[in-house]
Amino acid sequence: MYEDQLDPMVRLGGRSMLALKIALMVGGLVSTPVRGSAQAEPPSEPPAEWTATAIDYSNVPYPWPVDYLDVRLFGLDLKMAYMDVAPTGTPNGRTVVVFHGMNFFGAPYEPMIRALAGAGFRTIAVDRLGYGRSSKPDIHYNLHIPARNTKALLDELGIERAAIVGHSMGGMVATRFASTYPETTSHLVMVNQIGLTDTRPGRAWPDPEGAYQSALNTTYQSTLRGHVRYYPRGWKPEYLQWVKVQYGLTLSGDWPRMAKIRAGQRMILFEDPVVYEWQHIATKALVIGGADDRLVSDFPRLARNVAEQLQNAQLIIYPEVGHSPHLDNPEEFHPDLIQFLRSDPDVPADQSWQSTNIGRPGT
Repeated sequence: MYEDQLDPMVRLGGRSMLALKIALMVGGLVSTPVRGSAQAEPPSEPPAEWTATAIDYSNVPYPWPVDYLDVRLFGLDLKMAYMDVAPTGTPNGRTVVVFHGMNFFGAPYEPMIRALAGAGFRTIAVDRLGYGRSSKPDIHYNLHIPARNTKALLDELGIERAAIVGHSMGGMVATRFASTYPETTSHLVMVNQIGLTDTRPGRAWPDPEGAYQSALNTTYQSTLRGHVRYYPRGWKPEYLQWVKVQYGLTLSGDWPRMAKIRAGQRMILFEDPVVYEWQHIATKALVIGGADDRLVSDFPRLARNVAEQLQNAQLIIYPEVGHSPHLDNPEEFHPDLIQFLRSDPDVPADQSWQSTNIGRPGT
């Protein structure tokens, strides 16, 4: 364990916020209790009533109707699923695209989507190929595929410009989209993005067979551990539904095929880094996330590096919050996200973070 001492009072997201001392326990599952910590514990074994998750997620509830974009790729006729959610508040004429993380799909982002819709945004949540209700082709995956497919979707829907929000691996997709289609991207938001460094120097290409066998051997316990580490503030019973969906795939007769697809998605981290694209992105951007991210070593420092490389970025870091602030810290995250997305894309991003010690080494 190590500690990162922030200034006693810093300016985050255009508002004052007490920045407490951050305790980062990388890779652990237990932390010092913090404000709002949940006390529930997930079951050590999968509940007996759990059944298999269909590979097409047809038995997984979605909060809104699901539509499909026809995709032709490598001679295959495929479908990319998405939810197109209309504003519930006064419409503001703007559209937001939400990209999910590696262990999720569109539906778990319901709280974020509801907050955006309530603020007047049309919100489109995409299931990338290989996830959720989208097709599961056995192909060599990269970040260009979801970026290209989403651009085709926006073109089909007649949307000329949209804000792009990506969480975890979805942040990598958002980076690739903004880098490739700057004229289509009004705002860029990276929420606890992974892939913040290029891990290839000095490392051999991961063995694809080893990656496949690792995915094939997924258990309830390994799936649960992956989800528990997202929430250093404590476990909440509602988080278990996403463990159920992911683990349920292993109970299906389609699991060998699905395991190969998941292994291919994991290979993206090594094969398709985005670290050389940030310096070329002039779009107004927000780098945001929980400081106690156990998927990334020293997230505050690496997040600051991203913000410094982007040409026009704001930085918001939440002390004592983990990898999924939209679930773990919605009372702060959603207002900050909405405030940024409501801002004029042609007005420079808030740069006040540059005068703080957020993420600086040795502070």
